Amino acid sequence: MGYLLLAAAIAAEVAATTAMKYSEGFSRMLPSVLTVLGYVVSFALLAQTLKSVSVGTAYAIWSGVGTAAIATIGMLFLGEGMNTAKAAGIALIIVGVVVLNAGGAH
Repeated sequence: MGYLLLAAAIAAEVAATTAMKYSEGFSRMLPSVLTVLGYVVSFALLAQTLKSVSVGTAYAIWSGVGTAAIATIGMLFLGEGMNTAKAAGIALIIVGVVVLNAGGAH
């Protein structure tokens, strides 16, 4: 159940960060409200996740997967470019999360 909550926390964080891009510096109401609500939901779900998943593991996955997802969304939908360094960085994030979980993190 913890990892399901964590996945929902990541989805809320990614949605909030994407909405922030469209808020134009919090000058547009709907994206601004979605940003705040998304982060509130994300942190609430992350807090629930910590009842069953260690804080180091949960935070590493939450931040790493969120970062990789936002970078991918930026590239696919927001016109941000991709270069070798960015691709390598995303790959390292994914590898780091896998290694953390495979390494016996509790």
